[in-house]
Amino acid sequence: MTRVFVVDDSAFIRKALARVLQAEPGLSLVGQAASGEEAMEKISEANPDLVTLDVAMPGMGGQEALRLLLRWKPALKVVMLSAYTREGAEATIEALASGAVDFIDKTSFNLVDLDTLHRQIIEKLRIWGLKDSEMGTRGAIRAAAVDQASSLASAARCELCVIGASTGGPRALQAILERLPATFPMPVAIVQHMPAGFTQPFAERLDRLSQLKVSEAVDGDRLRPGRVVVGPAGRHLRITPGLSVSLGAEIENGKHVPSVDVAMQSAARARPGRVLGVLLTGMGQDGAEGMAAIRESGGFTLGESEASCVVYGMSRAAEMRGAVDCLLPLPEIIFFLEGLR
Repeated sequence: MTRVFVVDDSAFIRKALARVLQAEPGLSLVGQAASGEEAMEKISEANPDLVTLDVAMPGMGGQEALRLLLRWKPALKVVMLSAYTREGAEATIEALASGAVDFIDKTSFNLVDLDTLHRQIIEKLRIWGLKDSEMGTRGAIRAAAVDQASSLASAARCELCVIGASTGGPRALQAILERLPATFPMPVAIVQHMPAGFTQPFAERLDRLSQLKVSEAVDGDRLRPGRVVVGPAGRHLRITPGLSVSLGAEIENGKHVPSVDVAMQSAARARPGRVLGVLLTGMGQDGAEGMAAIRESGGFTLGESEASCVVYGMSRAAEMRGAVDCLLPLPEIIFFLEGLR
């Protein structure tokens, strides 16, 4: 049973979350607070495994509360609840960097429709509420058929890198971009599933941490070595044969916009045999078809293994259909990419 504590200054949100949590097997509401100060008074007695924490609250804000919570219990899993504002998005991205495991856009759910609220929130809380022992085997897993030297040789022929991620992706992407050298030999296009309004602050944070130039993609952007673009939420990112960005607003593959599949498939068409596809942690199957397209066109594909995935879903789907050349835990993916300088 995962013990959940809710912190939000809105009584309406606290009541709605309490109702769906109390009806959910495996999740137990052990307390709630209307402010950061109240949370700090109650939290030790409640002893939760997981906290939902409002980003913007009067008095002690979500950022300060997060720091205190993690100082009290470093292993505590904190999911931020954020409103869609520029300030809220920036604070949320900072919270992820400070140790929050995930976030939920408050404006994306209907507090009156409890069925919708359940689908949009409980699924995330159940993922993060899993104990380490329930997350499956965490030993290093790699594709035994491909040795490191031949893999590096295959990847070194590539002219473009496309990375896809979802749940757990922000921290994985930060870990990668903090380590990639300024001499990384190919442009990088990233598709990270995020709500509208959050991809630009995310790109700006990555830019501050990386030796490469990182920005949210703009229609017509020219891709070149030393440059990283992040697909904006709500628009599909495609790569043209001239290695420029084309953004589309149509709801093709509408479950995820932007879609990893759409970006990778366009890259495979633009540079057949010259694309490095990387698929990281995430729920669902987005990216499996894109990785297959890259591999079938002669490119090279890396998937994040269960050993380090927060959710072993997207890369597992790609591996199951034979679309992954090499399956590695995140630290080894980083080491592999560093070797391409």
